[in-house]
Amino acid sequence: IPLHEDIVRRLLHLDIAGATVTRGVMGYGKHGKVHRRRLFGVSDDRPIVITAIDDESRIRPILMELKSIVVEGLITVQEVEVI
Repeated sequence: IPLHEDIVRRLLHLDIAGATVTRGVMGYGKHGKVHRRRLFGVSDDRPIVITAIDDESRIRPILMELKSIVVEGLITVQEVEVI
């Protein structure tokens, strides 16, 4: 099971209000390796962003679990105003 799918299923199981997976077209990280779609659209290393929305009090307790399964990547917490 792909990591992003595992994370979304965990968020659903934990009753987090919502989650969306967005696949990037191109990007790079601290290693300087460019990740992009390759020939015929096939690539396993394209950037992926998972956005989870809920109250901070519901997100904070699961951060340690997410940190333990996200080996490469960033986890950010941002306050937003939902309109």
